[in-house]
Amino acid sequence: MKSYSLTNEKNLDRFYEIIAAKTRNGFVVTEHNEKLPYVVLSKEKKELNHALHLFISLMTLGFWVIVWIYLILNFSRKKDILVAVDEDGNLFEDKCLSA
Repeated sequence: MKSYSLTNEKNLDRFYEIIAAKTRNGFVVTEHNEKLPYVVLSKEKKELNHALHLFISLMTLGFWVIVWIYLILNFSRKKDILVAVDEDGNLFEDKCLSA
C-alpha cells in the first residue's frame, strides 16, 4: 500500500516536469505558488506574415488558405494555462480565460 506522501512527492515531480516542458515550448511563468502547488503559464501571440501567406495562397491556387486559417486561429491569440495539483494529489491542466 502506497502512502500519501509518496504519491504526493511523485505527483510534485510530475508537476515540475510539466512546467519544464511548457517553458521549453515557449510559455512563461506568470504566477507561481508553492503552498498550493499551482502555476499560471502564458504564451504571447505570434505575429504572422500575412503578405507571405497571401503570396503562397495565390501560388497554390488557394489551397494554402486552409493552413493560413489554422495558423491564424492557433497563433494569433495569447494563451494562458493553469497547471496545478488538487486536494487529492491529482495533476490537472486547464485553459485560463484571458481578456
